[in-house]
Amino acid sequence: MKWKYPLLLLLGIGVSNLGAWVYLISLNLIVLDMTRSPLAISFLYILIPVATLCTNFWAGSFIDRINQRSLMIFLDLIRAIFIFTLAYIDSLVLIYTFAFAINIASSMFAPASMIYMTRVIPKDDRQRFNALRNFINSCGFILGPSIAGFLFILGTPNLAIQLNAIALCLSAIIILLLPNLERRKQNDLSEKVTITLIVNDWKKILRFSKSNSYVTLIYVFFSGITVLMTALDSLEAAFATEILSLSESSYGFLVTVAGMGIIVGSFINTLFTKQLKLNILIGFGSLFTPAGYLIFAFSHNFIWAAIGFFTLTFALSFANTGFLTFYQNNVSVDIMGRFSSVLGILEAFLIILFTATIGIAAELFEIRLIYIIGCFVFLVLGFVIYLVVFNKSNSNYYH
Repeated sequence: MKWKYPLLLLLGIGVSNLGAWVYLISLNLIVLDMTRSPLAISFLYILIPVATLCTNFWAGSFIDRINQRSLMIFLDLIRAIFIFTLAYIDSLVLIYTFAFAINIASSMFAPASMIYMTRVIPKDDRQRFNALRNFINSCGFILGPSIAGFLFILGTPNLAIQLNAIALCLSAIIILLLPNLERRKQNDLSEKVTITLIVNDWKKILRFSKSNSYVTLIYVFFSGITVLMTALDSLEAAFATEILSLSESSYGFLVTVAGMGIIVGSFINTLFTKQLKLNILIGFGSLFTPAGYLIFAFSHNFIWAAIGFFTLTFALSFANTGFLTFYQNNVSVDIMGRFSSVLGILEAFLIILFTATIGIAAELFEIRLIYIIGCFVFLVLGFVIYLVVFNKSNSNYYH
């Protein structure tokens, strides 16, 4: 029965992730149908880091002091209600308002689920579990758009959104079947989150960051990977269709190739968990992910674009598995919510800044040039991470 609860947790993650893809595509189509404006859709994506900025400065203090399993169930149900209601709204302002609320719930769900996963998964099994988690997420990456397209044939984007609400309810039921691991004293759980408490928590995280500077450095570096990937991905569709002259169907197949890269990488991670050390996963993953982006940036046809996409997602599956396991092994679950929330504010701010900068630059200059420059910046970051994780003086962090 060792893997009973991890498999249930993976099932809940899979259902929720699959529904998230259907929701994202459906909402994009609904907004596009209402406005016929790509800018209106871009605003939906900007709401994600904005919600993080508005939430993370206090959410960590709350998440660390509450029963994470109960919080996950509550957030799933709240998101289900808001998403179901979206299907009946015809006001753009209200759609943005509800989407913002859903993003807030999602930004709280992520650290809560990370804490719970760290508690429920034994240390020796975390690397294999994280590889399987990447595998499940990549399946959603491939199947989500396909399921959304099938649902659009049967009905409308509104129907797809309603079914996603049902998927979140199912996810909440699955989480309900998982064990309640909270063993802290009741007065700790009921401690009120005040401004003073939040300030003290920030001071505590800053002290932890100083005394564990290497762990913080790796976390910030990996946040840099997320920032640069988000900024480059914002140009991806325009680059594929305008520069490479790919049709929408060809671009869709490129996305499928990217999903296959994650699946193959995650499968190899799962099979060779004992042989692949965390610094190898992080180092080579961080180096070859931007290499894949560079192949795509210099491509002039579908074949080379597909090779680039497969390379970057294949490498990213290694980097993600290594980093998640490193993070779970080196940050205490008692402060994990606050740690990720405080540093998540920096990440969200940089995502907004870099995405806006690269978007404006692409308007002023040639898209391929800007994309290549971004890729080389990414490659420099990857090389720095490679050197840091293979420094023998820090090898104890990767056992």
